[in-house]
Amino acid sequence: MRFQVPQFIDIEDKIFGPFTFKQFIYLLGGAGGAYVFYRLLPIIIAIPLIIAVIGLALALTFLKINGRPFPEILQSWFSYFFKSKLFIWKQAPKNQENKKVNQEKEVKEEKIYIPKLTEGKLKDISWSLDVLDMDKNKRK
Repeated sequence: MRFQVPQFIDIEDKIFGPFTFKQFIYLLGGAGGAYVFYRLLPIIIAIPLIIAVIGLALALTFLKINGRPFPEILQSWFSYFFKSKLFIWKQAPKNQENKKVNQEKEVKEEKIYIPKLTEGKLKDISWSLDVLDMDKNKRK
């Protein structure tokens, strides 16, 4: 038996013309809010509010920022600003503990062996490199 697997399940269906159900509700809500402001408030006060409501409705309907729809971004913004936050930090160790930490660091630094390059060894290395370079030049 073969079963057909649904494709593109993350894309919403277009119900009202070119708009999804959510987009249609955003536009309808923006138009309704603009109409209420127009009917109830004086025109001087209503115009800025109408522009803000229509702008928000259009942003909710069409705007995507970094591939994410504006309602998701708006929801993330509200949750960030209005939910409690948990801040965690490490408290600096007290003076006695600082001394112990510093002593441990000094002991670790003392254990590291760094070979010293003397003048004799440096000449030997330089001479061996010169000899190798001359051998390569002769072969070419």
